Amino acid sequence: MKRVFATLACATALALAHIPAHAEGCTKGAVVGGVAGHVAGDHGVAGAAAGCAIGHHEAKKKDKAASAAAAASQPEGK
Repeated sequence: MKRVFATLACATALALAHIPAHAEGCTKGAVVGGVAGHVAGDHGVAGAAAGCAIGHHEAKKKDKAASAAAAASQPEGK
């Protein structure tokens, strides 16, 4: 039964893969968190939710740092 559920879950994920993610970093974090949660003992959904939150947070930090670096490289007066 678990194998059927896993197959259906993978098929659904592949079918929905073309939908753009609005939360940058969420998809990658959810995949990593889901796998880690599954390995830790059938906590894949909780791991995916936590991974999404952490991935989104890290992406925001990266974007903020990139914006600060771009602003710092701009010459003054323009």
